[in-house]
Amino acid sequence: MKPIRTAVFPVAGLGTRFLPATKVVPKEMLPIVDKPLIQYAVDEAIEAGIEHMVFVTGRGKDIIEDHFDIAYELQHTMEVRGKDVSILDGTRLKPGKSTFTRQQEPLGLGHAIWCARDVVGDDPFAILLPDEFMHGSPGCMKQMAAAYERLGGNLVCALEIPMEKTSSYGVIDPGKRDGAITEVKGLVEKPAPGTAPSNLILPGRYILQPEVMKILETQEAGAGGEIQLTDAMAQMIGKQPFHGVTFDGRRFDCGSKTGYIEANLALALDRAEMRDGIREMALRLLNE
Repeated sequence: MKPIRTAVFPVAGLGTRFLPATKVVPKEMLPIVDKPLIQYAVDEAIEAGIEHMVFVTGRGKDIIEDHFDIAYELQHTMEVRGKDVSILDGTRLKPGKSTFTRQQEPLGLGHAIWCARDVVGDDPFAILLPDEFMHGSPGCMKQMAAAYERLGGNLVCALEIPMEKTSSYGVIDPGKRDGAITEVKGLVEKPAPGTAPSNLILPGRYILQPEVMKILETQEAGAGGEIQLTDAMAQMIGKQPFHGVTFDGRRFDCGSKTGYIEANLALALDRAEMRDGIREMALRLLNE
């Protein structure tokens, strides 16, 4: 069983729900307290032992590549002024350990993943959606990597939500359950209200075998007129082991404004140097 050494980050989206803030700044660069969303996702992958980061970008996303490069002027100025530059350590990926490729047309998540096919090659790989912010210790991908070492095959992160909200997500048709592990019998992308096979959704973390790329190569458009990753994964069920791993932690939907603000508040409250001030501010605003 090959280890997971590569992670794919689909970051080509336009971020229209956050306009005008995302007119120039990619949504993946929006900060949670003092670190951009994409940095949290990369840190999560590194914690899980992943070495090579593949970013599927689009036009106007060059700032993401710059973020993970060295900023000579900034670093030099900080050093001259006696400031601690270690805060920048996580923003510089090792030489040769990052790849940037373009999704030239907005044809869906499945198509974005397929754009990384030549980099992934014949190895299993992880996928992390940065606007699905997974906060926990250990991180979500590390929890999934531990399950992969035992189970192999394909793994998806699983999360329970109210049944009435399932029509916005990919949903698991569950089989046997053993603690945090759920056998996946099927997958449905954005089921019509009242038709979901369960309330277990896919919140944007995957470990997949490379055969999914062959399926995506000829995958037809599905829900929303886009090439859906969920549809391609569904074709692998029954041919390879397929399980869901329920994440032990908190998930914030930072693709929505409410979820984004919630993530900022939650992480600020986790910081000892900010906690008291944030509580005082929140109570004051609630009482105004």
